[in-house]
Amino acid sequence: MKIDITLEVTPQMMEAAGTNQKKAFSGHLGTHFDVMNKEFPLEYTEREGIVFDVSMIKDRDIEVTDIGLADVKENMFVAFCSGFIEEAGYGTVRYFKEHPQLSRELIKALVERNISIIGVDFAGIRRGKEHTAADQYCADHNVFVVENLCGLKQLLQEGPAFTAHTYPVRYTGMSGLPCRVIAEIKTVPSGTEYAAGSPAAV
Repeated sequence: MKIDITLEVTPQMMEAAGTNQKKAFSGHLGTHFDVMNKEFPLEYTEREGIVFDVSMIKDRDIEVTDIGLADVKENMFVAFCSGFIEEAGYGTVRYFKEHPQLSRELIKALVERNISIIGVDFAGIRRGKEHTAADQYCADHNVFVVENLCGLKQLLQEGPAFTAHTYPVRYTGMSGLPCRVIAEIKTVPSGTEYAAGSPAAV
């Protein structure tokens, strides 16, 4: 089973970019990551993924203690489902100014676990002036931040484990790279039985 967790870009969305068009046309529209002077490694296109439900966290940062950090492994795609993109609506002032954010401690903890990608269904892992600095910190440690994912609630219902397929557009000289992200869920065929004590497929 595959779930497209990429935000659908429409002509209306392009028009609504308004005064932000310059940034939109430099690769920052919809689901994308900020390049931060790094090249996206081809091996990152397929990664083991995990999604965490952080939708109940309001009016504070998302902290290390809010997720099962022990489940985060090296090279993973770690996604955070806040539901904010559906709640606020992509492109609104609130969406870009009041979105959730990961605490500095959580970002550091994820980087220290040598993951590959952080994926969020909001506009950035930090807000305002800290946005670029946080992305650069991650990039300096070979971690990319994919912003503006959608459909993570459906992924949670099937997950939390999945395989993430991330394919950036092959742009050059852009400060952001739009990307398509597909979550693949491994399902057990109907009627499959397991011997006692044997692990079920994820």
